[in-house]
Amino acid sequence: MEIQIISKEIIKPSFSTPDHLRSHKICLLDQLVPSEVHFPFIFFYSAANEDRIKTSVALKHSLSQTLTHYYPFAGRVKDAFSIDCDDSGVTFVEAQVAGNMSEVLKQPEMELLEQLLPCKLDAKLSTLVVVQVSYFGCNGVAICVYFSHVIADATAAANFVKNWAAVASCGSIDIKDVIFDSTSIFPPQDVLDITKSVFKKHWSNTEVTAKSFLFDAPKIAALREELSNGEGVDRPTRFEAVTTLILSAVMAAAARETNELTSSFLAALIPVNLRKRINPPLPQQCIGSLCATTTVSCPIQQKLDHKSLEGKVHESIGMMDDNFVRNVYGGDEFLNFFRNAAEGFAKSMVFMITSWCKLPCFEADFGWGKPKWVATTVRDDKVAMLLDTCDGEGIEAWVGLSKEDMAKFEQDPAILGYASVNPSRF
Repeated sequence: MEIQIISKEIIKPSFSTPDHLRSHKICLLDQLVPSEVHFPFIFFYSAANEDRIKTSVALKHSLSQTLTHYYPFAGRVKDAFSIDCDDSGVTFVEAQVAGNMSEVLKQPEMELLEQLLPCKLDAKLSTLVVVQVSYFGCNGVAICVYFSHVIADATAAANFVKNWAAVASCGSIDIKDVIFDSTSIFPPQDVLDITKSVFKKHWSNTEVTAKSFLFDAPKIAALREELSNGEGVDRPTRFEAVTTLILSAVMAAAARETNELTSSFLAALIPVNLRKRINPPLPQQCIGSLCATTTVSCPIQQKLDHKSLEGKVHESIGMMDDNFVRNVYGGDEFLNFFRNAAEGFAKSMVFMITSWCKLPCFEADFGWGKPKWVATTVRDDKVAMLLDTCDGEGIEAWVGLSKEDMAKFEQDPAILGYASVNPSRF
């Protein structure tokens, strides 16, 4: 797939940010994300490019309007405690693809998706948000929106794209509750050295193989029934059910190693959206990285049945209530808590599993209908990203593992029984 960059510019908010809003405070949860961490959403639309010039103008104009409401996105990081909302703008790139979108959708591979990114995965973003619009020869369009994790988590990012699309489609909409000062709940602290040491310790230079595993709605329904003993009581969520299978296969692959294990425990890290868990709830639209990570710890060599493992997953997520979150992340003991957790991670095999399910990704209608597919990219070892399928009932899991571990993972009986590998989206 050959891609040619045809334009690159900075898009600024349509109205200047008032002086009294020029500083956006960063809370503790934002600080816990290393500044170099960023993530992309890629939205695929068919028959959206009949008039490229008209499409380009509409996207830029609506983005500028949307940034007026999301003005910190157009700013720059000032220090560890604030964003300078100076209206510097976001990067907007346009590219022409020599080929049809079906080439990507028929055989979705990470190498193809990476070509639709505005920068390399390990590169530093030029602005807090970077957009690339790729025009295919078939009139299809892929819109990649890259976010710095300092200013947005997946919930904030998905809401931004949904609102941008609504402005492009309708002309203007009422966007509320975007900016929220969460420092009153999660006071900022000096955590830079700690987060850097933890991040560096678990950063792997291993060559990673990333594959997509599709769990369709009927298979997930059957799995949920199996995990609830067929009685429909305390049925796990879709996320809990799929997470259970993934963690079980990861542990099985690790337990089959012939070499002596350096870690005897798996520490599965699961970011949890706190917006609905705080009392009173935080605005669902608000920006920031308002997630806290819960941990599922399991002995690798002790084989757990799926029901027991699912119970651990459910319990770990359930503990993230208002009382726990405020006591840990809003209290004076946070630094000790974080240091102790980091020491535990150092003795374990860490696997990160993130859910973007139930986000309004497929509501991002720029006037061309809902996306045909929404994807992301994974290039880190021991990571899984879970997204909804277009019907909202299935789950697509992008899993990153070493080549050796992936060979074992994809042959796990549970994965073979419930998932299809790298299926066509066409």
